[in-house]
Amino acid sequence: MIKRFRAVLDTNVFVSAFLSRNPSSPTKELIQRWQADEFTLLVCDALLDEISEKLLERGIDEDQVIEFLALLTRLAEWVDLLPGMIQPIVVDPDDDAIFACALEGKADFLVTYDPHLLSLGDEYQGVKINKALPFLWAVRGDPPRGTVML
Repeated sequence: MIKRFRAVLDTNVFVSAFLSRNPSSPTKELIQRWQADEFTLLVCDALLDEISEKLLERGIDEDQVIEFLALLTRLAEWVDLLPGMIQPIVVDPDDDAIFACALEGKADFLVTYDPHLLSLGDEYQGVKINKALPFLWAVRGDPPRGTVML
């Protein structure tokens, strides 16, 4: 049986999915697999605020953004963050809130393209930090190309 992962997708993953014109984009597929209930998506207020801000800045239609945020609110698992839960870990305070969401939500993965978060290494405080494609491989249960399964 494949493990059901718990994950936080950083804002840049959502933005990438919305802006990609590639139908086989890993970020688009991750959103589809989440909607198909293949992993648990964790969200918090700070993440939804940032998703809204960044999508609107990039010209995504406001009605589409509102509809997507409603979907996230309805289907994702909510993580309540109290001010003391957000510890300074990286340079950007927005990133600290995203990481706090992963920690408090007991995420297996934080999926990001953010260099500040990626600078924490492959794993930090028990949370694996990956870009979209390696996480997609984990969700699919696929080994990365060139990997020998034992």
